[in-house]
Amino acid sequence: MVQTSDTPGANPASGGSGATILRVGAEQPWAWLAQGWQDLGRAPSVSLVYGILFSAAGLALTGAIWLIDAFYLVLPLAAGFLLMGPILCVGLYDVSRRLGAGEAVSLGRALTAWRKNEAQIALLGLALVLFLMAWMLLAMIIFALFFSDRLPDPANFISEVFFSLQSIPFLIVGTGAGAVLAALVFAISAVSIPMLLDRDVDVLTAVVTSLTAVRRNPGAMAVWAGLIALFIGAGLVTAYLGLIVTLPLVGHAAWHAYKDLVGFPE
Repeated sequence: MVQTSDTPGANPASGGSGATILRVGAEQPWAWLAQGWQDLGRAPSVSLVYGILFSAAGLALTGAIWLIDAFYLVLPLAAGFLLMGPILCVGLYDVSRRLGAGEAVSLGRALTAWRKNEAQIALLGLALVLFLMAWMLLAMIIFALFFSDRLPDPANFISEVFFSLQSIPFLIVGTGAGAVLAALVFAISAVSIPMLLDRDVDVLTAVVTSLTAVRRNPGAMAVWAGLIALFIGAGLVTAYLGLIVTLPLVGHAAWHAYKDLVGFPE
């Protein structure tokens, strides 16, 4: 059972066995980022190597797509990082959890953190993969609808797709569809994956908790979603290199978001 507290910063309700959803102010996401930055500074080698691994994976996937002349999938794939980000950051949540508990951290522990509740984390990860597949399929359909007569030249792809008046309807529809999917993924995963790592709960309980946290904190969660998009987007537009820093920063901050939003009886 998920309980709720209407007072910002209130203590978890006592006597119950379920999670208590706390309310926070709209400015709180900035504190999460500050705490995330502190965690990155306390475990820089683990955090940055983690970021390097996923930055390299993004570059490799992009290169492979370009080599098979499916260049029109490069941008949807990049946007897919926003959908898969919550599951990619499991190891970073664990680093922050261990730092908070005064435990030792290592890259090996971070990369195997999902084993702490492997079945439930894997189920939610599978759900996010399905969302990613749906997004890629939707992106291909939208692209085909608006560019059915001709494919943009690979050399001029960016200018033709993003800086052409004829592409405005395509950009509106594509951005709108992506935003809807991203909002849904954010709502179900904002605190669910950190909760699965932290507690022995099932995926349904974690998802309901996440949805409730978003519903009870619309202002703070809207700001938080915007900051995630900003920092991950900044990492993507630098040819994935910025993700080396921004992915760990957001991952660590997301753990502190979970700790501020979800309380448990002592």
